Amino acid sequence: MDFFRDKIGKMSEFQQNFRKDVISGLNKDPKSLPSKYFYDDEGSKIFREIMDMPEYYLPKAEFEIIQNHAEDIAQKMPCRHLDLVELGAGDGRKMVRFIQTLSLRISNLNYFPLDISEKALALNEQLIRNQAPSVKTKGFAGDYFETYSQFKARPYPKLVVFAGSNIGNFRKDESIRFLEFIKGGLREVDFFILGVDLKKNPKQIIQAYDDPQGITKRFNLNLLSRINTELDADFNLDAFDHYATYHPLTGACDSFLVSLENQSVKVGEEIFSLRKDEVIQTEISQKFDTVHLNELSREAGLRIDTMYVDPNHYFSWVLFKV
Repeated sequence: MDFFRDKIGKMSEFQQNFRKDVISGLNKDPKSLPSKYFYDDEGSKIFREIMDMPEYYLPKAEFEIIQNHAEDIAQKMPCRHLDLVELGAGDGRKMVRFIQTLSLRISNLNYFPLDISEKALALNEQLIRNQAPSVKTKGFAGDYFETYSQFKARPYPKLVVFAGSNIGNFRKDESIRFLEFIKGGLREVDFFILGVDLKKNPKQIIQAYDDPQGITKRFNLNLLSRINTELDADFNLDAFDHYATYHPLTGACDSFLVSLENQSVKVGEEIFSLRKDEVIQTEISQKFDTVHLNELSREAGLRIDTMYVDPNHYFSWVLFKV
């Protein structure tokens, strides 16, 4: 027992929070695990595979928005100085075209990618330096709820970007608190872009979250692998399956791990029992419509300036002002 306590004491703050969240989630009924821990180095690598899947419509739709509307967005920004702060930036592939467009209009553009994966940030910084050499780039590794606060006191106007569909991982009350958190770091001269996945044909959504190649399954199971590695757990990955579901009226898309047998799992010194067919919820991926977005913006105290959409109306970049 003392040895285990010593081991906990040597964990980083991140690891201690990780352990706390996992233990708390597995003690719930139904069980759950936070999706923010998907993105270790291996999880980020698998997610890049997901982005290349033909079934995963989101990257193409988001790129079309950047291709068709980056210049419109750039024209709304200050012409001399701008801090571009991206939360959950990943490897930078989808933002490089947007950054290039901004750099043509803004003489002093600083790009600050924030991500939990140091390897993804290293790829990001190298890509931007190669493709947009005039842009000053510095990545910040860690939880963006901590790293974002560093930019509040900077003197330049800023554009904060939360691209992809990450806002969909929050429940409604969490979404409002997140938007309030972003607003707390904004001034009247600042802008905020929020990427949102729009409601669409339910079959198309299910194929994106449960693809026939099994890439999304590997992504989901990697969370258990990470818990094994970092928290001294003994999940048997072969004893779990992946399942995704979508409700077209509410827009809720959920992912689960399904226990294939009665089993006990150890996390450190904690032991958890799972019944055959019991599920662990690992992801919420909310899909939005304009009614939902207007409601969220009002409650968070933000104003929608413009909604940019791809030609198929699969996805949107929503530009906010305070």
